Amino acid sequence: MKIFWLAFCSVLVTSRAWSQQVPDFEVQSTELIVEGWSGFTDFEFLINSLLTLVLAAVLGAIIAYHPRYTRSADTLEELEAPKVFVMYAVIGSLIGIMVVKYGLVIGFVLFGIGGLIRFRTVLRSAHLTGHVIFVTLIGLSSGLELPHVAVLATVFGFLLIYILHARITYRIDVRALTSNVVGDAAVAYREVLEQQGCSVLSEKKNPAKGRVSLIFRASPDVARRQLEDLFDSRIDESLKGSLDWEID
Repeated sequence: MKIFWLAFCSVLVTSRAWSQQVPDFEVQSTELIVEGWSGFTDFEFLINSLLTLVLAAVLGAIIAYHPRYTRSADTLEELEAPKVFVMYAVIGSLIGIMVVKYGLVIGFVLFGIGGLIRFRTVLRSAHLTGHVIFVTLIGLSSGLELPHVAVLATVFGFLLIYILHARITYRIDVRALTSNVVGDAAVAYREVLEQQGCSVLSEKKNPAKGRVSLIFRASPDVARRQLEDLFDSRIDESLKGSLDWEID
């Protein structure tokens, strides 16, 4: 009998809790639907949201660009990972803004969309996955009649991507070299890159396979085709190899 009464009391308490939460949930849903374009007049919310996004980006960058991490990174994926970290910090901040302001119902929607992206979207890098999630949140904001959130996120994301990708990171593999010229070839390719203002981040020489791998960040005004032409015109024929490019 005691167990019965304990079970009854627990069900009663639970039902009361749900009854108190349901009206709030309905109010939040109604408020979400009717806000629409009038959200652009809520300057306090827009300013606070902008400051929140900036804070998330700055704090994410502090962790992402930690000196210990940048010194140990030696692959293209590791060197570009900080940009991914910053983007995901901003994504998390945007989700938090929407959930806190407009209710947990958005959290469930985001959870479902996240599962769809995770299992149905195949991209070549985590960086592109971050972009997909970001534009999905922008579309979700528009669909939930939150155009002010969508516009704010778009402007901030556009500027953030512009900053993070001011300098493109490349990896080139120079192949089909003879083993005795691998060292000289590495020096020749490095000199061409440095003359164009590129920062060489990593250099690997493999004489056994006749290969040189260089990871570098190009200056904003240098294009890949321009570098290919410079390699072709400035590097001695005996030091040239076949080029394999990878861009993040």
